[in-house]
Amino acid sequence: MMRGGAACLLGLGLMLGLSGCATEPKVRDFTPTQARLFLESTDVSAPSVKLPKSGVIISVSSKAIITEGDIVDADVAQVELGRCLLLRVTPAAARDLYRLTVLNQGRRLVLTLNDVALGARKIDGPFAEGTVLVFVEVTDAELTALVRDLKRTSAELQKEIARKS
Repeated sequence: MMRGGAACLLGLGLMLGLSGCATEPKVRDFTPTQARLFLESTDVSAPSVKLPKSGVIISVSSKAIITEGDIVDADVAQVELGRCLLLRVTPAAARDLYRLTVLNQGRRLVLTLNDVALGARKIDGPFAEGTVLVFVEVTDAELTALVRDLKRTSAELQKEIARKS
């Protein structure tokens, strides 16, 4: 058995040692949002997704062509048909996106956010600007909040990628 002083020192040592291992979790004022774009698949055995409001079911390839690490910014864009989500991608992802859209005209790109399909965009020509416009099946208020979350998630991810480089 330990005496009072020795037990106290051992307890204090354990507390100090363990407190050095604990890290405070990041406090975020946004919801981390992983945006991914998948290419519509012609393979009948490919997985499919269902858009929440329209109920449209689309078969998609199992691998995303654009992931959250490729996205550098997001915005709300006002186009002739209404408000939509605008995603800007890295230069490398923009080159890949251009090649992919040249070869796959007529197919759709499906947007998932945190693994939930929320929008689709027909490839009607090459995407040469490094941007993708997608109508998402959310309200305008939800779209504004979504863009805020995507911007902050992208900024955080890009800092992490730069730190690792």
